[in-house]
Amino acid sequence: EHGYENVEFRLGEMENLPVRDGVVDVIISNCVINLSPEKPRVFQELFRVLRAGGRLAVSDVVATAELPAEIREDLTLYSSCIAGACTIDDLEEMLAEAGFAESVVRPKEESRSFIREWAPGMRVDQLVVSAMIEAVKPK
Repeated sequence: EHGYENVEFRLGEMENLPVRDGVVDVIISNCVINLSPEKPRVFQELFRVLRAGGRLAVSDVVATAELPAEIREDLTLYSSCIAGACTIDDLEEMLAEAGFAESVVRPKEESRSFIREWAPGMRVDQLVVSAMIEAVKPK
């Protein structure tokens, strides 16, 4: 629509990307990986489609504490990007197991001010935070 020739959009599932192996330069995502019940599979797929040296740049919600069962099991909170959040340690482990290098997870403490509004009265801002997640597929 805007005349760009180096961008392509495809419809698919993040656990089974409709893309050949090793052809993607950069993957960006904003607050969707926490919605997958198969996060390790998502990171394996992202790794698969990236070319050697390719980069991952994701903004997502991560847990800064273990989420209580009543939050994890609440479908409304799941669809609100809260209940599906994994811990930073688990996230770093999934990235490493998928094969990524130079992984960095940077929590954004200032995000707690707006996350508080996602579930008023539930104090979820003390459990989750927005974070920048970056990683590289080794050459």
